[in-house]
Amino acid sequence: MEIIQQYIIPVAMGVSLSACCGFRVFVPLLIGGLAAKAGYLPLSSGFEWLGSWPAIICFAAASVAEIASYYIPVVDNILDTITTPSAVVAGTVLSASVFTEFDPTTKWILAAIAGGGAAGMIQAGTGLLRLGSTKLTAGVGNHAVSTAENAFSVGGSILALLLPVIMFVVIVVAVIVVIYYLLFRRRKAKA
Repeated sequence: MEIIQQYIIPVAMGVSLSACCGFRVFVPLLIGGLAAKAGYLPLSSGFEWLGSWPAIICFAAASVAEIASYYIPVVDNILDTITTPSAVVAGTVLSASVFTEFDPTTKWILAAIAGGGAAGMIQAGTGLLRLGSTKLTAGVGNHAVSTAENAFSVGGSILALLLPVIMFVVIVVAVIVVIYYLLFRRRKAKA
C-alpha cells in the first residue's frame, strides 16, 4: 500500500496532469497550483512556488489569454505550432513537481519522458485534429475543437487530481491512439 501512495499515485497524477498540458498549457498548471494552495496536492521540494498566489495569478491570466486566443481564426493554428514545445516543458515541470518520493535524477528523467512525452503526444493529436477541422470546415469547426480541448483540459486536470489512476489509463489509451494515427497516416502517405 505504501508503494501505491508514494510512487504509483504521484506518477499517475503527474502524467495525467501533464497530458492535459497538451490540450491547454496553462490550465493544468493553474488547477495544480490551486490544488497545492488548498493543501490537496503535495509538491516536491523546490516546487512550492507552484502553489503561491503570484504563480496562480500568472497561470490564471495566461489560461484566459490562451483559451481566448484559440477562438481566433488562423491564430489557433499558429498557437498549435508555438505551444507544442511549451506543452512539453510545462508537462515536464508539472510532473516533476508531484514526484515527491523520487531522487532528483529519476524524477527529471521520468518527468521528461512520461510527463513531457504525454503532453507532446496529446498536443500533436490536437494539432492534427485542428488541421483536419480547418481542411474540412474551412476553420468553421475549429471553435468546436477548441471548446472540446478546453473541456478536456479542465475536466482532465480535475480528474487527474481526484481519480489519478483512472485518468492515467485514459491518457495511455489516448497516447496510443495518437501514435497509431501518426503511424497510419505516415504509411498511408507513403502508399
